[in-house]
Amino acid sequence: MSDNLSIYQKLLEVRKIVPYLQKEAQGHQYQYVGSSQVLSAVRQQLDRLGILLTVKIIGHNVSSETVENKDKNGNLKRTTTYFTELDLEYTWINADNPSETLSLPFYGQGVDIAGEKGVGKALTYAEKYFLLKQFNIATDKDDPDAFQEKSEVYKKPEPISSEEIGELKMKVLEFARLRGKTEQDVLKALAVDDITILTSSEGKSAIKTLNGWISAARKVVKKQENE
Repeated sequence: MSDNLSIYQKLLEVRKIVPYLQKEAQGHQYQYVGSSQVLSAVRQQLDRLGILLTVKIIGHNVSSETVENKDKNGNLKRTTTYFTELDLEYTWINADNPSETLSLPFYGQGVDIAGEKGVGKALTYAEKYFLLKQFNIATDKDDPDAFQEKSEVYKKPEPISSEEIGELKMKVLEFARLRGKTEQDVLKALAVDDITILTSSEGKSAIKTLNGWISAARKVVKKQENE
């Protein structure tokens, strides 16, 4: 019975049941896993096992950038982009034993032109990636049959190289410095406990994520320096 399981055991059960999501949503030039797709895949299992997830905003930052361009008629047009950053705390709650909780820090960002949707976009972005990272859900671009075939002939993944470890550590330090965080805060946001035990693929994914965060953080710093 699920009510006899600890919150850690329940989260592990979810991880076992949702191992893979196919990229279905279509962007301008690529396919991606949508937020609703991730949530619907996980929610049924959370309900079945009696797990609740709450989120609290513990910090925020909003910056804007105005760019001038000319339309096809030569008229000057100004576009203001708003960049919203949120420091979040997600908390898992064992519904069968509400005193048993697990809180984890995370980070979200959202870009919006109108301005009023920045927070919503940042929360949606964060929820999607928090769940993907929490349960180590694969998002292979292949069809399910191909993914299954690969899984059946699965070999031990390539471990992270010393070069990748060095690059990842530098990225963690840089983002921590830009955001005034500790290295441990950044690793928690990445859902990484120990860099050295990652696979090469996981290391590359973490580096890619950090590159996006660093780029956004640099823009914020530059904006603040010019004010």
